[in-house]
Amino acid sequence: MKNPTHFYVVVPLGLEELCAQELEAIGITGLRVQRGAVTFTCSMLMAQRACLYCRTASRILMRVGVSDYQDEEDIYNFACRTKWENWFGPDATIRVDINARRSPLRSLDFTLLRIKDGICDRFMHFMDRRPSVDTAHPEIRVFAFADDTHCTFYLDLCGEALFKRGWRTDKGEAPLKENLASGLLMLADWSADTPLVDPFCGSGTIAIEAALAACGVAPGLKRKFLFENFAGFERDIWQEELEEAKARVNMHTKVRIAASDISTIVVGKAEQNARRAGLGALIDDGRLTFTQCDARQVTPPAPAGLIVANPPYGEQSNPKSATVASMMKDVADNLKHNFSGWTARFLTSDRNLPRQMRLKESKKTPLFNGPLECRFFEFNLVSGSFRDKH
Repeated sequence: MKNPTHFYVVVPLGLEELCAQELEAIGITGLRVQRGAVTFTCSMLMAQRACLYCRTASRILMRVGVSDYQDEEDIYNFACRTKWENWFGPDATIRVDINARRSPLRSLDFTLLRIKDGICDRFMHFMDRRPSVDTAHPEIRVFAFADDTHCTFYLDLCGEALFKRGWRTDKGEAPLKENLASGLLMLADWSADTPLVDPFCGSGTIAIEAALAACGVAPGLKRKFLFENFAGFERDIWQEELEEAKARVNMHTKVRIAASDISTIVVGKAEQNARRAGLGALIDDGRLTFTQCDARQVTPPAPAGLIVANPPYGEQSNPKSATVASMMKDVADNLKHNFSGWTARFLTSDRNLPRQMRLKESKKTPLFNGPLECRFFEFNLVSGSFRDKH
């Protein structure tokens, strides 16, 4: 468990550099940034810390082996050779998943079965017992990836994806994943001393992630991880890590976060989510608010600050595009009239948003919201300026 091991971090497209910065802040070195991933070599304890503290990662995998292959039987033999017993025993429940790119394999489903066979046959050979399969709630999760020449086996450190912090009660319509919301806040350079407004709060993801970060709550503090099932897991050391993370929490942080939505029901569910996240104290004393309000009528809680939002667009709510465009023009009119001195950041898949809002963006960042290619636009709201003449 203490020897350096190779890890692979799955990251939303566009957030790779931010994730690398987070990992570096944890103390991990030798980072390599790839499309949709960051890789590094470190101790298991450092990787566990990454699971606990990294806000932008989706999943962290530990490489257990790589081999060349030509067909499914080569991969079966690779599974038989791999020393799975170093990480789990025959009493564990397992799940196997496989992905491939440019692979000559004829059937991924058959290959997956052969990997399961190889794992179980190895345990039967050496221990006369075999793991059982549990696809819903496995204690050990194996990922296989095959390219045109090599197959790599990984063990999942996480279980549920890292963006599942454990507080969400109702997703609402087309929610942002928590790690993407955190990435938006980082890209916008938001800090707790800057008032924050989300006029399209939906299930509250941006506001909740902002409040948790402001209070120093580690994103993995309230959840379990699959690495806790690994052989040799040092529970006492991990408990010390959790206690240190708890000691960093400061629920008295001065912060002003105002979230709103046009739907009273949606706003109520967002507040429920926030309370489940442990943010009740901030709600009760007004540092974090959830109110029913049309985005076209939102007013600023301070003379200057930051707006970060994921407004509705065609793929989300399926309205007529003209309706969305008209609404966003009215939203922009309100922002120009009431939010002079503020900065607004909007994530949308509609590249015509600046034209709809009659604003000139000062910055745009390509990102993906799930499968949707989006842009994270920045608008500096200076009265009478930055207006698109066309």
